[in-house]
Amino acid sequence: MDRIDPWTRALLFSRDPSVAWRAHRLLAGLPDDDPAQLQRRRLVAGGDNVRRMLAHRRRDGTIRQGNETGAYRKWQGPHWTLAGLAELGYPPGDTTLSPLVDQVFEWLLAPRHLRPPSTTVLPGQASRVRRCASQEGLALWYLHELGLADQRTETLAARLAAWQWPDGGWNCDKNPTARTSSVQETLLPLRGLVRHHRSAAARGSVQLEHAVDRAAEVLLERRLLWRRHDGAPIRPAWGRDPLRIQWPIRFYDVLSALTVMAETGRIRDPRCSDALALLESKQLPGGGYPAEIRTARTVDVVASDGTFADWGPTGRTRPNPYVSIDATWISLQSTPGP
Repeated sequence: MDRIDPWTRALLFSRDPSVAWRAHRLLAGLPDDDPAQLQRRRLVAGGDNVRRMLAHRRRDGTIRQGNETGAYRKWQGPHWTLAGLAELGYPPGDTTLSPLVDQVFEWLLAPRHLRPPSTTVLPGQASRVRRCASQEGLALWYLHELGLADQRTETLAARLAAWQWPDGGWNCDKNPTARTSSVQETLLPLRGLVRHHRSAAARGSVQLEHAVDRAAEVLLERRLLWRRHDGAPIRPAWGRDPLRIQWPIRFYDVLSALTVMAETGRIRDPRCSDALALLESKQLPGGGYPAEIRTARTVDVVASDGTFADWGPTGRTRPNPYVSIDATWISLQSTPGP
């Protein structure tokens, strides 16, 4: 604990149970079945953020805004609600969330989801299925985190493995000239497959392990943030600057890429060193790390790019508790202990 700055260390005693749970999980290393951690998660379920996120459920337990029936609405539909609950540390195994889970599977497993425009296979390019696999990847991650994975989850994992491009990643670019994977579309499938591989149902799967290895190499070959052919920073055609920390929606950035490298056990790979140095340069003089780019605004109504939860302050000079915990954990994982 002496390697954690005082501002971040104080988050262990935060009055916000989701912050305290995250700090104890990542910084203190408490297991999920620790009694104090279980209590913190129960408090998370009764907190303001969760109340706001779930207040829009209908009598049948679903979330539907207006005439919409899909699960993906950014960032307030069922898909993003479950992802947010997992980030907050919502207690696992709550079957009252089952209607939301069913909405997600009705969306992802619908036959139309495997047809254009959602999924496209161009003539002569059967090995490059053009699919926004970040959707399946994120769902795989939060279903396990929330203890709501079932047999349908196996289908998501199998599809991700089958959709891997020859270079090991994924891409949804419909341009026929696109021949390499997208880092944006590869990060979340990698995270989801790693989390799935830790589950009892998939532990020891050689196929999944191979899929994880190949996907991780897509990012590591680029030192996470830099192009292979000229070493210039990756600049996505859409999205924000990956060299800046983005929160709360995890687009591809320095923090998210390093988080997944830590979760895969690859954070000490030498190819992570430049990204680690960049992240560490962002630590604030008074302690903690900032959320440099806000990716969703806190609102009380259904709104474009809105989120019902309060994810902490944003700005280059203000520490964000969630970001600070994650960044500090990465730093601890990247260096040998005393």
